[in-house]
Amino acid sequence: MIIDTTEIKVINLFSRLESLKELYGIIWILVPILALVLGILIGVLVIVWLEREISAGIQQRIGPEYAGPLGILQALADGTKLLFKENLLPSRGDARLFSIGPSIAVISILLSFSVIPFSSNLILADLSIGVFLWIAISSIAPLGLLMSGYGSNNKYSFLGGLRAAAQSISYEIPLTLCVLSISLLSNSSSTVDIIEAQSKYGFWGWNLWRQPIGFFIFLISSLAECERLPFDLPEAEEELVAGYQTEYSGIKFGLFYVASYLNLLVSSLFVTVLYLGGWNFSIPYISVLGFFDINKAGKVFGTIIGIFITLAKTYLFLFIPIATRWTLPRLRMDQLLNLGWKFLLPISLGNLLLTTSSQLLSL
Repeated sequence: MIIDTTEIKVINLFSRLESLKELYGIIWILVPILALVLGILIGVLVIVWLEREISAGIQQRIGPEYAGPLGILQALADGTKLLFKENLLPSRGDARLFSIGPSIAVISILLSFSVIPFSSNLILADLSIGVFLWIAISSIAPLGLLMSGYGSNNKYSFLGGLRAAAQSISYEIPLTLCVLSISLLSNSSSTVDIIEAQSKYGFWGWNLWRQPIGFFIFLISSLAECERLPFDLPEAEEELVAGYQTEYSGIKFGLFYVASYLNLLVSSLFVTVLYLGGWNFSIPYISVLGFFDINKAGKVFGTIIGIFITLAKTYLFLFIPIATRWTLPRLRMDQLLNLGWKFLLPISLGNLLLTTSSQLLSL
């Protein structure tokens, strides 16, 4: 059987086209992920700069001003410095746990961004259990801190890791009950469905007005989960040197630094999604999307406006944890645990009961 050379060329051409299609498919999968990672890193730099500027304003200082315009590149300069510092290992510590701990803390927080909708068309994974997946993933981060504390072979580090685990367990339960109340109101656990349920009633449909008790419990619990003052007992400088970070240096110390600000950004984004209407900014009787006539302008412009509104709400909310850091004194460990178990847990259970009752009566 004789095969024509033109047929062979056609077959080779089709095989090349198929391989190119597969390559383009892989690229289109990677592009949104890489864009999200780049956006997250820029967001962390902005948070660090905002915290330093706001802290300087509260304390009547100048703040960062030399690295870049208005000192915005100061965090990048600090990160570069940590990158080139020597990476030390404790001589009697567990090297594997010591090295894995910071990675677990960062990766578990980065995975939480996959279920956050930045706009109606921009979300990596719109899952039916989105908010509970975030709670499940975020509960892994304290394990990394505990591993870091144990692997350091240092009593201060180990105490810091134990405090981080105890604090996380104490405040995850009220936080989960608040999220469950929101899911009952929205009849869904998907982050996109929760935002769309709020958009039906405009500005007054935000869960901030429908769940004020849950909002304050969520705010306090998220501050404790992020280990921000007045809940920064795992790394209390006056008591534990630097807590679980005591023995770390170089890039591993930088990973803990990034993880703390990533956690703060994730918490603020979830406050925006669950309580502040997400990408919708509906002034009473006036919808911003309708004002700009975005439905006719196209999806791209709508996505950009949605991202801008989501980030604007997130960074405005960030002022609360930043200002709280320089306003309230640190709690004692017994006060922190009493607040979680004896105060927030009963109130969050009562809030869930009220929400369930109102939903049953409205049927």
